[in-house]
Amino acid sequence: MPHPASLTATDTIAAIATARGRAALAIVRVSGPAAVEVVASCFRGADLRAVPSHTAHVGYLHDGHGHDLDQVVVTVFRAPRSATGEDVVEVSCHGGDVAPQLVLRTLLDHGARMARPGEFTQRAFLHGKLDLTQAEAVADLIHASSTLAHRVSLNHLQGRYSAVLQQLRQDLLELCALVELELDFSEEDVEFADRERLEALLAGADRLLGELLASVHLGEVVRDGVRVVIGGRPNAGKSTLLNALVGRDRAIVSDTPGTTRDEIEAEAEIEGLRFRFVDTAGLRETGDAIEAEGVRRARDAITRSDVLLYVYDVTAGLDAAEVAFLQDLRARQPALPVLLVGNKADLAADAAEAPPGLALPVLPLSARQATHDATRLQPLVERLVDAVAAGLSEAEASPVVMNQRHRQHLRHAHAAVRRARQALDAGTSGDTLALDLRAALYQLGEITGEITNEDVLDQIFSRFCIGK
Repeated sequence: MPHPASLTATDTIAAIATARGRAALAIVRVSGPAAVEVVASCFRGADLRAVPSHTAHVGYLHDGHGHDLDQVVVTVFRAPRSATGEDVVEVSCHGGDVAPQLVLRTLLDHGARMARPGEFTQRAFLHGKLDLTQAEAVADLIHASSTLAHRVSLNHLQGRYSAVLQQLRQDLLELCALVELELDFSEEDVEFADRERLEALLAGADRLLGELLASVHLGEVVRDGVRVVIGGRPNAGKSTLLNALVGRDRAIVSDTPGTTRDEIEAEAEIEGLRFRFVDTAGLRETGDAIEAEGVRRARDAITRSDVLLYVYDVTAGLDAAEVAFLQDLRARQPALPVLLVGNKADLAADAAEAPPGLALPVLPLSARQATHDATRLQPLVERLVDAVAAGLSEAEASPVVMNQRHRQHLRHAHAAVRRARQALDAGTSGDTLALDLRAALYQLGEITGEITNEDVLDQIFSRFCIGK
């Protein structure tokens, strides 16, 4: 994988690779051409210069002036069989705030320099150990906020997403080769390209790029969580339900209508999924300008939700305005899952009956009781997970796009492929067709890192923590 010469790493870097704080162990990582020499110069134990790769050695790290700093285990990984592709040495010392800092300071004093954020992963990329999508998956793994996000990021790190992009590139390269070969012999009126083969490859690329772009919203849900908006009239029990779902008092609960005037958000992980619950202002006509703005924002939040929990008081029932609102919402957004929560079910005998005019089942619930007994939430939680599980299961079955940078390049690649299809159908010159195919290849190369830009790489790897 070619890279700009200016990006080639020639010095030796070091950083603490584990989180700060009290722990049994900490790891200080060193990578670069002098990694073994740097550690060997302050290690009392085996001669690290002579040990084979992938071996661990117990000894003491000293400051170079006869003072031992800590008992350590040093593990040596020689290039190219290491995480970065360079010589790598990992020093495992005691945890806490003191020992790791002493070890790092000594290594820096003996010739290493402090690593920049993400520099170890960047070196792995530069040495061809992983492509750019896999490098970005490392950051996604670190920042994963749910079990599902972790699993999807791990799939990307293992190369499933890269494999799809590489196959796409191979198909486009074959197309380019066919078209450009024919161009080379255009004066001899020789046709090398099988039109059916060209059409099939272009149609396949068009379809696959479309599928990847269609997965963008799913990728956002995996990365950021399922946005569940809690809507309904004032005093229906929305804030109480929010507090019950997240297991703490996140929203103010009051008998005074209109207490909630802005969105209140809280998160919870349920069955490996990250849910972002949003409490909203009660939906009603009001002369209060501030409350009216809250109602407007609530309606907007509902249209942007992944799931709507519409809460109503079963002792009062749904009024005509609520039924009309829900009917209109379902007509405009038929794919939006709507769960109707009949709150205060402990005060009504017929809480499970469906309101007239709505083909929606009711989930009877006492949010007040659920704040003290989480088992009462189980039927609602099961329905909530079911409402999103079908879509989210696709995230593990096939690659999804979780990165906005990728989306931008995929859009450009998709547009170029579609232009190429139109050019082929119209019988446009092969020059135009080849230009569009090369444009698509360029965009895919930007995603995987075959085409690199130093500023882009710096921006990507700056997201990482120091030591990764």
